[in-house]
Amino acid sequence: MKTHIILLGPPGAGKGTQGQLIGEKLNIPFISSGDALREEFGGNTEIAEKFKKYINAGLLVPDDVVEEFIETLLDKYNLEKGFIFDGFPRTVHQAGFIMDYLKAKNIPLDVVLYLSIPDEEVVKRISGRRICPKCGAVYNIYFNPPKNDNLCDKCGAKLVQRDDDKENVVEKRIKVYEKETAPLIEFFKEKQLLKEIDAVGSVESVQYRIQEVLNG
Repeated sequence: MKTHIILLGPPGAGKGTQGQLIGEKLNIPFISSGDALREEFGGNTEIAEKFKKYINAGLLVPDDVVEEFIETLLDKYNLEKGFIFDGFPRTVHQAGFIMDYLKAKNIPLDVVLYLSIPDEEVVKRISGRRICPKCGAVYNIYFNPPKNDNLCDKCGAKLVQRDDDKENVVEKRIKVYEKETAPLIEFFKEKQLLKEIDAVGSVESVQYRIQEVLNG
């Protein structure tokens, strides 16, 4: 059973959903850099301000800033039995940093799961997302629309689209991903760690494909 896992894939590929499911099934920590950063942002910390400067410009945060944050984050966990990393590494340099970090602690990296999904599916998944500002319910106008147009089924509030979910922003995020992050695929292929997963379909079907790889 493979339990030391990195998740790769473009925004909207379902890494967060699948990672949480794996973590629950295997009883290992699901470590999302995005979730951890949101906590940082809530506290308006120094590292949060560094990140915001780049994120607000639609750019990837430089490796040295990310690696400082990631090392602090990982030091909080016991990684020996396993882990799922989501949201990092995002560059080859960061991948080298992660592997060196694990090696120094005598912790293996078993597999890198690449959730593969067409660009047009990513755009629909993200730009179609609508959120209730009152109760937090999430919808998608393509896959899970509200019963009443643009109104929350649960509380009736008017749904909103986050700025970073707008189609032009999503397309920019995909381009940044392909330019800066896709080389990781080749990096991990060369190390014979990469397994590609078809991420199109229901949550259950994608999870089944992942479990087949982890059990292999």
